[in-house]
Amino acid sequence: MADDATHALRAVAHPVRLQILSLLTGTELSAAEVARELGITHANASYHLRVLLDAGELEIASEEKIRGGVAKRYRHPWQRGLGGQSPKRATLEDRTVYVRAMAEELVRRARRTKVGGARGGLSDAELWVTPEDYRAVEEAITAASSRLHESARPPRTGGTIRVSLTTAFFEMEQEDPS
Repeated sequence: MADDATHALRAVAHPVRLQILSLLTGTELSAAEVARELGITHANASYHLRVLLDAGELEIASEEKIRGGVAKRYRHPWQRGLGGQSPKRATLEDRTVYVRAMAEELVRRARRTKVGGARGGLSDAELWVTPEDYRAVEEAITAASSRLHESARPPRTGGTIRVSLTTAFFEMEQEDPS
């Protein structure tokens, strides 16, 4: 049986689910609200929310009675990390599936880049650095990611701008040059 980190990686390795997690970082929403925000059906939103909830990636923030039924409002407790654990414990295959989903989501977001005067940047590298330099960069990226997550607001809140942040950094295996 898969461990919690593997289960969480499999659950989030879908572009719609990555969008849902991003959306629920700054606010609590019901399945109907998620569906409207993402332009998907209510049934589709409910399905993806259940998958994420079962994987421990969402929590139920509240419940409210609506037209004779009960609507759950969900939130993403991003501070816990993936499945509440480190994705390092997941298999290489599962991490690869997750990275592919991240890449697909990054392409979707890049197509939405603000034209003219947009601030931001792109960087890609496979480098050899000292362990100390890597740890310093790892801490800086983690701090920047945490700051954006902590400051997330509901969609289209006055005084906010829509931004994208995708990070992937890891130490690589040493290859034998022969």
